[in-house]
Amino acid sequence: MSAVVQDELLRRHRLTVDEFYRMAEAGLLAPEARVELIEGEVIDMAPTGDQHAGVVAWLMQRLLSQLEGRATVWCQSTLRLAGRSAPQPDLAVLRYRADSYKTVRPTTADMLLLIEVSESSFRYDRDVKVPLYARHAIPEAWIVELGRSPHLHIFRSLEGHAYARISKTDRPGRLQLEALPAVTIELTGLLDGL
Repeated sequence: MSAVVQDELLRRHRLTVDEFYRMAEAGLLAPEARVELIEGEVIDMAPTGDQHAGVVAWLMQRLLSQLEGRATVWCQSTLRLAGRSAPQPDLAVLRYRADSYKTVRPTTADMLLLIEVSESSFRYDRDVKVPLYARHAIPEAWIVELGRSPHLHIFRSLEGHAYARISKTDRPGRLQLEALPAVTIELTGLLDGL
């Protein structure tokens, strides 16, 4: 039986975000498991390499220093999207809250920018996660593509459930944030040495 026919015959149980969180709370997902919920399916995340970790740390430092008092920055935390998705972007820029969301989970309305750093998952991030972010009305997403040809990919200007302006650069500089037009982030040097 071909994989396509077999796939059509199998019914899948797609998890809700609430079920996913209950599984984690009950210990059905190991605390150290690197998984996320995408469209109802639990997806194993690629392990982080040295370049990935270094780029996340570099971006985190930049974002924290340039957004202090204007936005809250989360690093590698699971975000709850409506229904059946709870992704774990590498970085999230959220509406500012003095308590850094200690007492309440951010909603999609709080999410201003989601950033993925892709060492081995670029196609997945571009073809699955970025469209997911657009469908949930996240104003902007970036992918930092590592590897043979490092680039910063920028997705902005939502039209319907897709980003209308998509660009990439191998020499990022100052970027104005879509959801915070008074804020620019200095990214010069992001891809240096990669």
